[in-house]
Amino acid sequence: MDKPKSLRLANELGGVSDALADEAAAELRRLHGVNQELLDAMISFTNSAYIKKQHPKRYAAAIAAIARAEGSRT
Repeated sequence: MDKPKSLRLANELGGVSDALADEAAAELRRLHGVNQELLDAMISFTNSAYIKKQHPKRYAAAIAAIARAEGSRT
């Protein structure tokens, strides 16, 4: 599987000797990690039968957000 665009850009920035580029690369990596945690939480949220039954609109929105997030990984 290809790396997400954010991590590919971070790796490219990390190859530049400029301190600002190094800081930007580190921030991209940090944000990627935060986004992954949020995606994992959203997936866990949708695994709840209660949520699916009692809050179908929220469930549908969560499923759509997961699909967008997983589609933008490449």
